Amino acid sequence: MTARDPLKYRPQLSNAQASLTHEVQAVDERGRVKALHIPAERPLTMYVDKRELVTLMTLGAAPEALTLGYLRNQRLVATLDEIVSVQVDWEVDAVAVTTRNGIADVEERTSKKVVTTGCGQGSVFGGLMDEVDSIALPPDARLQQTVVYRIVDTIRTQQSIYKQAGSVHGCALFSGSGELIYFIEDVGRHNAVDAIAGRMWLDGLEGADKVFYTTGRLTSEMVIKGAQMGIPFLLSRSGTTQMGHMVAERVGMSLLARCSGKHFLLLAGRERLVFDAPQEWD
Repeated sequence: MTARDPLKYRPQLSNAQASLTHEVQAVDERGRVKALHIPAERPLTMYVDKRELVTLMTLGAAPEALTLGYLRNQRLVATLDEIVSVQVDWEVDAVAVTTRNGIADVEERTSKKVVTTGCGQGSVFGGLMDEVDSIALPPDARLQQTVVYRIVDTIRTQQSIYKQAGSVHGCALFSGSGELIYFIEDVGRHNAVDAIAGRMWLDGLEGADKVFYTTGRLTSEMVIKGAQMGIPFLLSRSGTTQMGHMVAERVGMSLLARCSGKHFLLLAGRERLVFDAPQEWD
């Protein structure tokens, strides 16, 4: 039998569609009734080989990619060609995943659960630091300051559910030159990063020359997932946590927090940033 090329192989995927916003009636401070769009939030229960694994609360923008990225970032599936199909059915709020040979020791591997700081209370299976020391990010990766500004400006002008309805987090993947590759929003940043991980898997993209942006905090969970995706640069318009900072230094990742306009705080991986922009002082 000929081996499957993981860069060409794609599992069978549904193309489930769901409304991303919901209209409600609101009354303002003057007693006026007006229509208000709020983000949709729905449960997505994941079944792997007919075994219930987890229920994710999600916006539903990219459920197939979210499912794949979740399995990847939870280290339950190592390669894309282990998955035969991912089928989402919003009538029953469920996704059915069929694997080729099952997940080895799945009960033992999912018995320990850590509730994270992600919006909607995300969770990861196993110890947060498992396998972190085996991750090697490219030591020669560099990011130009002008590219940071380009990324921040692209996010500022991006059409989004947040601008329409608020209450969601956005994550984006950029090339090293600042070109937008993916932009995904969800009710929790952990879902958005998983969905991007799934898209990268499907498209055969490596992370070594990429930059990841999130509107949310750079927590340990976010840093670990970014490292597992092989991405050396994480940017956020928010801040970081002590453990997120510690993990970034441990794996050699660059963290840029409080990215807004021409301002940022480089907290880790200082040797990777190239200061090439004219200095403007307030």
